[in-house]
Amino acid sequence: IVGLLIGLLTSFLYKHTRLYEYPRFETAILFLFCYLCYSLAESMELSGIMALFFNGILLSHYNSYNLSEISYITAEQIFATLAVVAETLVFLYMGLSVFNGAFESWNPLMSFMMLGFCVLARASHIFPLTWLVNRCRSPSNKIPMKMQYVLWFVGLRGAIAFALAENMPGPNKQSYVANTLCICIFTTVVCGGFTERLLTKFGMKQPDGVTAELAHNSDPYESLFPSNRLNRSTSAGRIAVGIHGFWKRADNLYFKPLFGGTEGARRRGQSAHGLHDSHETTQINFDDDDDEEEDTEM
Repeated sequence: IVGLLIGLLTSFLYKHTRLYEYPRFETAILFLFCYLCYSLAESMELSGIMALFFNGILLSHYNSYNLSEISYITAEQIFATLAVVAETLVFLYMGLSVFNGAFESWNPLMSFMMLGFCVLARASHIFPLTWLVNRCRSPSNKIPMKMQYVLWFVGLRGAIAFALAENMPGPNKQSYVANTLCICIFTTVVCGGFTERLLTKFGMKQPDGVTAELAHNSDPYESLFPSNRLNRSTSAGRIAVGIHGFWKRADNLYFKPLFGGTEGARRRGQSAHGLHDSHETTQINFDDDDDEEEDTEM
């Protein structure tokens, strides 16, 4: 709830103000609102990670269209960079913990049971939920069983779990950390190491040269199943029915005009090319002024 409320507040503020005229403040305030969401949830003894998760969903759905072009690109790249840096630091800390006595409280039986419960828990989420999703999709747009197996197999990493284990209270903290670290290492080495082989076996590995194209103009899921592109494009103009259709109509009629989200309504600030041109023009004018001053002195 905290993430949803902060996300709506942020989107409303950006939609009905002229922050897009000041890209630096626009980007800075966006970061501050994200930090406010995390801090407020933690101060209320709630999960700051979950609050940021739902906050990000709303910001992506509404507020991304309210940003100027410069702020949109800047915020996207900064968030992506910080995510990579944070993930790298967590895995680096995990690697150093192996040699810092983290396994002094390690219990092999407990680690085995925790890993088994994690595998069962993920399977109990992936397969029933994809079954429900497939019930609402057309035959050509269903999630195949191969994709479900991949989602189940490659989703176990545990970097966030290890970070949370470091903050566990109580006398058994070292035991939590040691067993969580064991699961993280196992899933990273085994699941991560066999991911490519699994994709190759199921015929889902991308050929060479496709990765760069995917990063710019396509959805990885659509590239794995090209038939979905035609189905999605032909059904884009249809009016959905049921609960999903009711939500889409309400979102388009009431929420998007209030919080943003229409592609055509994205307010573009001065592009980076425009800034470069204005800088060059200013530099030329300064050079002309200097030439005039030299002619006057002569």
